Amino acid sequence: MTRKPAATWRMTDALAAKLQSFEGKVRSRRYAEGEQLYRQGEINSCFYFVKSGLVQVSIFRRDGTEVVLENMGPNALCGEGAAFDGLPRFSSAVAVETTEALVFDTARIEGLMREDPEFALALLRLTSLKQRILALRLEHLVSNDPEERILELLGRLSEMFAVDHERGRKILTHLTHEQIASMTGTSRVTVTRTLGRLRERGLLSVEDGFTILMKNLRK
Repeated sequence: MTRKPAATWRMTDALAAKLQSFEGKVRSRRYAEGEQLYRQGEINSCFYFVKSGLVQVSIFRRDGTEVVLENMGPNALCGEGAAFDGLPRFSSAVAVETTEALVFDTARIEGLMREDPEFALALLRLTSLKQRILALRLEHLVSNDPEERILELLGRLSEMFAVDHERGRKILTHLTHEQIASMTGTSRVTVTRTLGRLRERGLLSVEDGFTILMKNLRK
């Protein structure tokens, strides 16, 4: 049985609380497993705050190959870039399990911003955070070294979805080798071999199915 993706991105609790505060003022929608929130190439003015569930954001190349950008779990925002610029969407988003989301429409958002100026500031902070993460991903994706790509992903997960452990940081989100490969532009075999080498070098370990980034890897 194929394991469903795990969340790979979320915002801070403070920013999430600001978005959550608009419940009742914007549309709330439930998406069934497999239902699309938006499709690559379409134009619409909505973006989405995930309250519960999981949304996979992907880009489809001309040859049909799917590149997974992120898995958006609770307290994540997606679709805001194309919602504001009015251009065709560069990615698709699909619910991989039943998902509840707040739907913000940029065509009607001016009133919300006038009512709550901190809302605009929260969106700017989120945009800055996403740009920073995207820049780091691009820096590593242009590298021919799959180890750099995989460590970048694990390092980001350790910041967002991990707890302190006596040996380092214990990542509480699960990704299969195939899912890691899809997010790092490598193959499943390469991921398996790379993770094996990292364990041999003492840079990470596995405990009860959870990955632990060792202290000597953290900066």
